[in-house]
Amino acid sequence: MSCSSFQFNHAAALMQAIMIFDAPADAVTSRYFREHPNLGAHDRAFVAETVFAVLRHGRLLEHVAGDRVPRHLVAAYLLRLRGLNRREIAPCLREGEMEWAARVKAASLADEPLPVQAELPDWVVERLRPLPDEEVLALGRAMQAAAPLDLRVNTVRTTRAQVLASLATEGIAAAPTPYSPVGVRLADKRVLARHPLFLEGHVEVQDEGSQLLAFLVAPKRHDRVVDFCAGAGGKTLALGALMHSQGHLYAFDVSEKRLSRFKPRLKRSGLSNVSAALISHENDTRIKRLAGKIDRVLVDAPCSGLGTLRRNPDLKWRQSPHTLAELTARQAVILSAAARLLKPGGRLVYATCSILPEENDAQVEAFLAAHPEFVRRDAAEILARARIPLDTGPYCRLGPHRHGTDGFFAAVLERATGAPGETAP
Repeated sequence: MSCSSFQFNHAAALMQAIMIFDAPADAVTSRYFREHPNLGAHDRAFVAETVFAVLRHGRLLEHVAGDRVPRHLVAAYLLRLRGLNRREIAPCLREGEMEWAARVKAASLADEPLPVQAELPDWVVERLRPLPDEEVLALGRAMQAAAPLDLRVNTVRTTRAQVLASLATEGIAAAPTPYSPVGVRLADKRVLARHPLFLEGHVEVQDEGSQLLAFLVAPKRHDRVVDFCAGAGGKTLALGALMHSQGHLYAFDVSEKRLSRFKPRLKRSGLSNVSAALISHENDTRIKRLAGKIDRVLVDAPCSGLGTLRRNPDLKWRQSPHTLAELTARQAVILSAAARLLKPGGRLVYATCSILPEENDAQVEAFLAAHPEFVRRDAAEILARARIPLDTGPYCRLGPHRHGTDGFFAAVLERATGAPGETAP
């Protein structure tokens, strides 16, 4: 791979813009390309690939570069991970940087500390310390690989077998996902926004781990169900399909922008049992009116997102112990508010796309200590009833190094009925 000074300078400039960390990296990248229409398709591909590789391998590149200067990180990536030599990169360097490039090229990678090997921030590795070093290393390295493209089949409109057959006729390599009974994994990433299967609502893009959350909620046809933090509605649609478009499904979120993205997805899905509503906060009057009346609640809580580093590598730069403290406080408030919706015997699934104990186990254990009317159910048993052969223990814990999914956590909590000898449904 060659690199012109034109491409290098744009990669360095975009890297500098991203490292302000005031917006997600993909949004900053899209804005940068709009502002620089002189970049051709080949240039844009080089710049985007380079910048996201730097975000993925930032710890290693800092280690060999000796600093976090954006243009140095880009140069270090080209020298160490793309194999360019000093002569090839010389036109991109400034006066006096050839000696620095020589040190980068020669820097030893032996005996790096675990955070550098795992490509994770020190504070994240500290919080993962209950895990053995080998597990942390395997998790961190798996986060560096590109995520596969998973689809969820909308069973209201079609079947997985029909989707696989349709893709095969077009020569698109695909296979059933290992765990989700409604998942399809494509061999190559493709843009599906204009594909008939997508336009007609037969499939939605959704990571397999995310698909499994609906099977933990396990709604029945005529239940009243709440997706408490619905976002753009991917999990709402999965729940609606399991309900066969019956019962009543409420999709709540505090973001009008996210809910606006949900509307066209809902229209494509063919579901008729969904009510989407913007709420101002977790104690909105719409929430209060439903207190004690709901059968199932999904809380896909706002979180650090550190389980999605394959897709969003900038998160390990943007998150910090300070943002984590803010998130965990918010998660506790949301979880308590959502729990008030449940009728006796009702089920709540608390989920995050995080790998950190503070957002997961600790959050659930604190909730159970403060709410003795709730009990934890075994996630593996619930998945087994759905014929999903996945046992990660009482909690559902998924990771790219073990399951090929994003990092997910889920706990199943049920409200006691109050009568001696009775069990939750």
